Amino acid sequence: MTALHSCSRPFEEPVDLNDIARGDGLLFVRDGVGVAARGVACESKSNDVAAVLSSIVVASGSLPPRAIGALPFAPGSTGTFVVPAVSVVKTASGAQHVVAVADDAPTAEALLTKAHDEITGATHPKPRPHAGRFSVGALTDVDIYLAAVTSARDAVRRGDITKAVIARDIEVTSNEPIDLHAVLLRLKASFGSSYRYSFRGLVGASPELLVEVEDQTVRSNPLAGTTARTGDPATDRTLADALLASEKNQIEHRVVVDMVHDTLLPYCSYLDWEPEASVVAVANVQHLGTRVEGRLSRPAHACDLARLLCPTPALGGHPRDAAVELIARFEGMDRGLYGGAIGWCDATGDGTFAVTIRCAEFSVDRTRARLFAGGGIVAESDPQSELTETQAKFQAMLSALVRP
Repeated sequence: MTALHSCSRPFEEPVDLNDIARGDGLLFVRDGVGVAARGVACESKSNDVAAVLSSIVVASGSLPPRAIGALPFAPGSTGTFVVPAVSVVKTASGAQHVVAVADDAPTAEALLTKAHDEITGATHPKPRPHAGRFSVGALTDVDIYLAAVTSARDAVRRGDITKAVIARDIEVTSNEPIDLHAVLLRLKASFGSSYRYSFRGLVGASPELLVEVEDQTVRSNPLAGTTARTGDPATDRTLADALLASEKNQIEHRVVVDMVHDTLLPYCSYLDWEPEASVVAVANVQHLGTRVEGRLSRPAHACDLARLLCPTPALGGHPRDAAVELIARFEGMDRGLYGGAIGWCDATGDGTFAVTIRCAEFSVDRTRARLFAGGGIVAESDPQSELTETQAKFQAMLSALVRP
């Protein structure tokens, strides 16, 4: 196979990555930092993406190209990654680059020039406000969900497992295609500090960092334990205090932090974590979160670390194999990419992956969207309370989709 060639060019004109991805491109961004892309230079399976990226011939002084992809929920499953033909990268320092990848150097240079001129010289239109007719209904019966929660809780009480995450899905149906560009802009307005993504019909806004590798620094921010957010500061403070004091939620959270720590530690010369969980608030809910950071002592590619961590106990349970087996037996649905990981990586091993939550899978014609929500089940879990928690979590995507 002939090696691909890549080149890049910095630029200063301000762009919104959502307007680069629009409804048919790829996107992974948080607080304006990330990557948006269009076109496909090549595709790769997750276990080959590091080698594929390393084989690309990068022009001197150019930014290495990034691959964008997703890992499924099921442990050991193979994910798909795309090396885009054209991408726009915005870094934390504020730098912006156009990156092009093609079969040979002259073609890559020509593609880069064309893309640069289009991105910096064009006015990127915003979607027009639009109203439609929508219906919302459960895909997996609620009684199946409640029975699954009860089965998981009883398994914890027997000592079979420490925790299992039970989820359910609903479907939004529209009388006409849903504009994904508009959905992305609504998610930006409400969840700008979440990891917002669009990958082949999978769209979402995840508050949870699975793993990030930057030079030799590795980070994670596991979340587990949830309460509502009302918008009233006093009420939300009371709810946050109750969340911090909740033994049920602290147990659920600690299991996740310990697994992330134990998985990353063999790769690190040191690994620090916050001694106490803090409250991470997004637009509709509040979570317990613990920041973890360390320094790699040996080479470790971000995608490989994501594969090791995925699924964390925040989406699967603990012990992993027993929890996943219970989920498969009782949950009543195929999660697919929900509960896995989504993000980007490059040939140096750097990359950022978020947990694939607060998301929707759109049909090819964009008239249907499958939404997911779940919660961690421990000995003190109450099925009706868990159902209420999923209803709160669904609001993240419902508020971005339904525009009557």
